[in-house]
Amino acid sequence: MSTAVGGHSLDLSCPPDDVTAVHTFLEHVWGTEPTVSAEDRMALELALVELASNVIEHGADGAGVSCTLRLDVGADAVEANLVDDGVPVPVDPSAARLPDALAESGRGLALVQMVVDDLHYERVGDHNRWTVRRGRH
Repeated sequence: MSTAVGGHSLDLSCPPDDVTAVHTFLEHVWGTEPTVSAEDRMALELALVELASNVIEHGADGAGVSCTLRLDVGADAVEANLVDDGVPVPVDPSAARLPDALAESGRGLALVQMVVDDLHYERVGDHNRWTVRRGRH
């Protein structure tokens, strides 16, 4: 875990790391960024844990996956970038929809979309890059 002026970052190697590391990281960030509202904290935690869970579950392709989570807290918005070395993702986040109530999976990206202002995915070289942005409330 590291902190730079205006930004915080976490490097994960899964396994052994898992989403618990994201929760711990965010707890640290919120401790150093007391002006971020409780509403924004909850929304961002939901979004980042869902994204990290998806990367860990689907990006590893039976092996491991390494990723870096960077969180930049600005005066008007919080932006997070999650970059991983997992397999390419054949999904368009803007098309994510909640599945029917009995579905056992498929909610992650739709939930993220519900709590952030922007969700973007791109493949850059051999890495996936997820970007989420939420205006501060």
